[in-house]
Amino acid sequence: MTDVVDVLVDAGAATPGPPLGPALGPLGVNIVLIAKDINAKTEAFKGMKVPVKITIKDDKSYTISVGTPPVSALIKDELKIDSGSHKAKHEIVGTLTIEQLVKVAKMKSDSLLGATLKAKAMEVAGACVSMGVNIDGKPAKEVIKLIKEGAYNAALGA
Repeated sequence: MTDVVDVLVDAGAATPGPPLGPALGPLGVNIVLIAKDINAKTEAFKGMKVPVKITIKDDKSYTISVGTPPVSALIKDELKIDSGSHKAKHEIVGTLTIEQLVKVAKMKSDSLLGATLKAKAMEVAGACVSMGVNIDGKPAKEVIKLIKEGAYNAALGA
């Protein structure tokens, strides 16, 4: 039988304390070693909360799969802001470059629904709409339209 533990940890800073300790303690595994492995795998997302799934087998061996932070968290990290706009239609909190948009789309590639990088970039741009974030100095809705029309094909490798 295997046990699966899903936790949300601070990337690169997981400790044997909560939430790992209470979840893993009853399973009799080396929590310090697991925390160390999680930190190694989540280093790229340092400073963000990251979903982690730990699968523990009967012989106490384990596998760790790391999810990615939500698109909104990646956008906030790119812009170095604490939160999106509370009035997205009227308040702009920052502007992503098209390169940053592509970077976020690639980071979230596995969990976005779009089949192409172009479609995934439009999904990320959609998140920008609700966060009050412009892209390339333009409203995100306008950029989505431009992506559909092919204006950013070079940046998107399309």
